[in-house]
Amino acid sequence: MPTRWDWGQARELCYREARRVTRDRALAEDATQDALLRAWRAQASCRSPDAPGPWLAAIARNVAISTVSRERRHERAAVAGDSAARDDDARAQDALAQALHRVTFAGVLGALPAADRSLLRLRYEDDLTHSEIARRMGLPEGTVKVRLHRLRARLRQELTR
Repeated sequence: MPTRWDWGQARELCYREARRVTRDRALAEDATQDALLRAWRAQASCRSPDAPGPWLAAIARNVAISTVSRERRHERAAVAGDSAARDDDARAQDALAQALHRVTFAGVLGALPAADRSLLRLRYEDDLTHSEIARRMGLPEGTVKVRLHRLRARLRQELTR
């Protein structure tokens, strides 16, 4: 193609490449239009304006791949739409289970001594390191580590009952 591009020839090239990738006439037409639009907008970035064929083919190929991917997502979404009611039911059940877990967890935490709750809050809410917790609580670092280890084991045991 000369420096002044022949857009009719560019369209044929893009269509052939898109048809090769999509194997579908309608999808290839859509991909061709999109590829030509992108090429028109980005023609200044073509490194070989005297021979833009490979550049155009690459654009067409990438657009065709995206078009096929988008089409497959739409097909999967349509199939998934049929099971939307089942998904809503499952989400509601999950939300209920999570709410029950939070209530249980809050009850277990509430039953802990204040010093243990404070230790957990400093570690997991305030995100302090063991040494920072030790300084703040006036305890040896090893004691903090052991108490946290034991608290986690106790919580695990209480929550799995």
